[in-house]
Amino acid sequence: MGLFASGQMPLIGVDISSTAVKLLQLSQTGGRYRVEHYAVEPLPLNAVVEKNIVEVDAVGEAIKRALARSGSKAKGAVAAVSGSAVITKTVPMPAELGDDEMEDQIQVDAAQYIPYPIEEVSLDFEVLGPVKDSPDMVQVLLAASRTENVDVRVAALEVAGLQAKVIDIEAFAMENAFRLIADQLSVQKDALVALVDIGATMTTLNVLRHQRSIYTREQVFGGKQLTDEVMRRYGLSYEEAGLAKRQGGLPESYEIEVLEPFKEAMVQQISRLLQFFYAGSEFNRVDQIVLAGGCASIAGMAEMVEEQLGVMTAIANPLASMSLSNRVQAQTLAQDAPSLMIACGLALRSFD
Repeated sequence: MGLFASGQMPLIGVDISSTAVKLLQLSQTGGRYRVEHYAVEPLPLNAVVEKNIVEVDAVGEAIKRALARSGSKAKGAVAAVSGSAVITKTVPMPAELGDDEMEDQIQVDAAQYIPYPIEEVSLDFEVLGPVKDSPDMVQVLLAASRTENVDVRVAALEVAGLQAKVIDIEAFAMENAFRLIADQLSVQKDALVALVDIGATMTTLNVLRHQRSIYTREQVFGGKQLTDEVMRRYGLSYEEAGLAKRQGGLPESYEIEVLEPFKEAMVQQISRLLQFFYAGSEFNRVDQIVLAGGCASIAGMAEMVEEQLGVMTAIANPLASMSLSNRVQAQTLAQDAPSLMIACGLALRSFD
């Protein structure tokens, strides 16, 4: 099974983050997508640490619970490895090579691009198109991840009774889902867009141009820091704090003393990630920022980013133009939508 291989319909997208598993299954009629099944199931604390699966069975059981709740009967699934676990390189190859010949050549060449023993690595490639000014060469995207990163995901899906048809890469799933939000943005197609996914423990910046990813970087920061602060300050358990964050019921001091400083810290993290991008590229500003992930839904977050960084900021909703099956609760889905970018990009693999 390759990192890019496409499966048969229907496939369910399974996004395994540090605090929850998110499941999404789509169908398509006449060019319009429809959300058929969806569920979000919390994970036990530390079952996944910074996107590394530590407890395969606990993750598998959570996927099983989510699957049951979603009502999906799908047996095939798509999951993804995170950016830090993947090495991608674009390499030129002779255009006349067939797929099998290219695969053989890549196996031979890969050793020079990958710092791990080749027998410990899952490899795949995708032809991107011709090399500029060299019609007899093509650009090939090479993706490699240590086999253990792929295997633990396959194993967790198997615990839930699912078969991994595709193991994707989170950054590519994001890029896939970005197509769905591009039309909602107030910028041109060739604009430079910074997609910032703020999850529970990791924040990922993905800069896109012409809707293709040109830069990606992760750093450790996320909503768990807010949960930890709520636990510490109000003497709550991890579960209680997570619930209180979502449903309210915290003292009045929460907004000013806990939430505002966290929002400020988030703006600083976004600014820092952008500075890294500017420092290593020819660009010194982006045209639009799009916030995704669980923290994107915090009230006033987009306004604060826009005001402090001086860049138009929107919140991602990859499901905005989709219809919903009657099993799906529109209100809950709308709340979760910004954190479903990766799950959505994975579910779109059904239609490759």
